[in-house]
Amino acid sequence: MQLTRLQRRRIQGPKPPPGQKPPTNPRPPLSGLPLNKSRPNPGPNPLQISPQVPPLRRPYGRGPAVSAFTLGTMRALASPAQMQAVVRAALAAGINHLETAPAYGPAERFLGQALQNLAREGQEPPGGWLITSKLLPGCDLDSGQEQLRAILNRLGVPALTTLAVHGLNLNEHLSWALQGAGAELLAWALGEGLVGQVGFTSHGDRGLIEGALASGRFSVCGLHLHLLDRQRLPLARQALSEGIGVLAISPADKGGQLYAPPAELEADCAPFHPLELAYRFLQQQGISTLSLGAERPEDLIWAERLSDPGPPSPVSAQTSPPARSPATAPQIAGGVPATNNNCASATSVEMNLEMNVALAVERLDAAAKGRLGSEYCGQCRACLPCPNGLPIPELLRLRNLALGHGMTAFASERYNLIGRAGHWWEQLNASACGSCGDCLPRCPHQLPIPSLLADTHQRLAAAPRRRLWG
Repeated sequence: MQLTRLQRRRIQGPKPPPGQKPPTNPRPPLSGLPLNKSRPNPGPNPLQISPQVPPLRRPYGRGPAVSAFTLGTMRALASPAQMQAVVRAALAAGINHLETAPAYGPAERFLGQALQNLAREGQEPPGGWLITSKLLPGCDLDSGQEQLRAILNRLGVPALTTLAVHGLNLNEHLSWALQGAGAELLAWALGEGLVGQVGFTSHGDRGLIEGALASGRFSVCGLHLHLLDRQRLPLARQALSEGIGVLAISPADKGGQLYAPPAELEADCAPFHPLELAYRFLQQQGISTLSLGAERPEDLIWAERLSDPGPPSPVSAQTSPPARSPATAPQIAGGVPATNNNCASATSVEMNLEMNVALAVERLDAAAKGRLGSEYCGQCRACLPCPNGLPIPELLRLRNLALGHGMTAFASERYNLIGRAGHWWEQLNASACGSCGDCLPRCPHQLPIPSLLADTHQRLAAAPRRRLWG
């Protein structure tokens, strides 16, 4: 079968930056092993990966290639034993990249203990663990140096693979990283060999992220990239084209709490489970790695199933919807194991999967548009800027989710964090709309934006729930 240039690039992964050698562990060929393996009862390590299936690795900035999934350590915080069980499961799922931060409470200390215990057992991925930790912006040089040394001490490692600015969300944060004490700190950390590369995570606006990517300071970035919120995908593509590694922040949780989807969303994503569709969609966009904040070993099941794409079952064979909870051994779309006997070639299988994912995303979008009708917001952003500073597209996106996919609980939770999470989230909710009408002539779909904003507030405003992070 003749492949187009785009198809070859998606199969091979992004090219390395000029002058940089390709990764030493390129993407392996697709396996013909059954995906719907029998598994033991959940225990300390319910995940088992066949040694015949090498895990997928992708380039990640200037550092070593990383696994398709990254273990986020902000949830397994009940005890060191819990963290160790989750890290062990991550290893079994083919993960080699761990992401942590001082802001995650005892996470670094627990993680350091887990890594030491596993090392005594000879348990680590080929090439060792790749560890990213993060520092909040704004500290002076002395304080930043002290914080970095404390991170290394808690983790029990001589150096980090990546040090990231945690929450580069405001213009002053970017100035700190490029010209201020942050620039000195990052240069010192690199010069001393305490970090292999530097990056940032951001919840900021498009212009801020574009400036960070264009600065040449950062080798990797963490962005909110979601199946149900694709506004930052052009930024991710830009970064990847320039050799900057991209981590998708919380595609399962902040992406819509897809581990517990409402019935409407399950139907809209069929024959895929919403989590599977979200993960496969981002993987097919070439995103370097997807963060997964696991609280229990069972939460790593999707990472196990998708760490190597593997030949999926025929979509037409789907006879029942996937399990609603990833902890109950979810089925890959199709439900029938595929083998070399029913897959003509790895390439044709992947191309067929790519097509099926694209069709599923089209059906997903069509379902929301069908339910919302003429009130669907297409997120074109032509309504901006608002004289009152309202984030109109984001507010109407939450309304889209509530009415278009039955995601009222998630949309309400996110809506009620507005103004309560500092620079990590929006500051103004729909009640700040003054009905000035400035946005009306700019909307190409002639949406009655002020009335839709009033409806959004009426539907979603409620008592706020506790925020975990970001």
